[in-house]
Amino acid sequence: MSNSPNRILATVVGAVYLVIGALGFTATSGVGFFSTEGGLLLGIFEVNPFHNVTHLVIGAALLIAALSNVRASRTVNVVIGVVYLLLGLVGLFIVGSPFNILALNVPDHALHFASAALLLAVGLGADKSTRPSVA
Repeated sequence: MSNSPNRILATVVGAVYLVIGALGFTATSGVGFFSTEGGLLLGIFEVNPFHNVTHLVIGAALLIAALSNVRASRTVNVVIGVVYLLLGLVGLFIVGSPFNILALNVPDHALHFASAALLLAVGLGADKSTRPSVA
């Protein structure tokens, strides 16, 4: 694996999200899959099983991209960064509603915005000779 900032970031963030996704199941015993209120992970982040599965999928996507090549990691960093930015924005309006199928809370929003900023900054700013592919 090269020392590409995008590959390094995708590896680190992917591994963190895989661990968080797995740990989330320790906080969701008895919580419905799409419950709008979940258990607290690390005593801060509200999660339900669906939220945990999404963390596992995102972590896996980042790791697979990182192990593939620079272009793949850059593309996945940008795409997931955009998704997290949108999720952060939408999350501000769905807390306390039946649409909150990820059991989001305010600390989740902060983490999603931070993840978006980091993934987008590196995805759009580093490895400029490799452009992300457009879907």
